[in-house]
Amino acid sequence: MELTWHGHSTWHVSVGGTDLLIDPFFDNPKTDASPDDVDPDFVLVTHGHDDHVADVGAFPDATIVGTPEVTGHLASERGHDEDAVVGMNLGGTVECGDAFVTMHRADHTNGVGAGFETPSAGMPASYIISDTVPTQVDDADSTTFYHAGDTGLMTAMRDVVGPFLEPDAVAVPVGDHFTMGPMQAAVAVDWLDVDHAFPMHYDTFPPIEVDTDRFVNEVAATGSDAEVHVLDGDESFEL
Repeated sequence: MELTWHGHSTWHVSVGGTDLLIDPFFDNPKTDASPDDVDPDFVLVTHGHDDHVADVGAFPDATIVGTPEVTGHLASERGHDEDAVVGMNLGGTVECGDAFVTMHRADHTNGVGAGFETPSAGMPASYIISDTVPTQVDDADSTTFYHAGDTGLMTAMRDVVGPFLEPDAVAVPVGDHFTMGPMQAAVAVDWLDVDHAFPMHYDTFPPIEVDTDRFVNEVAATGSDAEVHVLDGDESFEL
């Protein structure tokens, strides 16, 4: 599994022969890429805020995955074919090519449309992406990446995602103000018991500018064995 961070919360995840793009928003200071540089089979959206769906319309040939409320809005407002939309919901797992995508919750707000004209678009999501179907047996032979979405710290990370969905790596928001900051994100990493952690959702706007060394130090302070990787924009990591 190859993970590429294109700044903010935008991740390109390759699983076997399948390419997934999460929360496409290329108008951020961490990336030199544009939507033309990627060709995803699936676009996963965590929620309807513009800094997570701004470039969805650039991928008319991809299948859009998200909650029914958000995918329905995108299909009607962004010109996406309704037949190329997968509306799933929290707790569900769908097979996306060579990847198994499980949707979990994120503690955040959600809205769609200009100025969030529809302020209640359902619970925001996070995604657990694996190369095997989730089971209760030992997943030592699987590779799993958790994109936590825009979220605050939540005990579901400790009680459900970590022990039962068993991610090997997590991308957590660290920018504070709108999501977790470095301290709470570090607690999330510790609770999840992952091997690798990546900060995201920071430095895009003035309110979320943060020194990522704080996150590195906070993870170490928890006693977690996770290795923190502060990627440059458009940098890839082989999981």
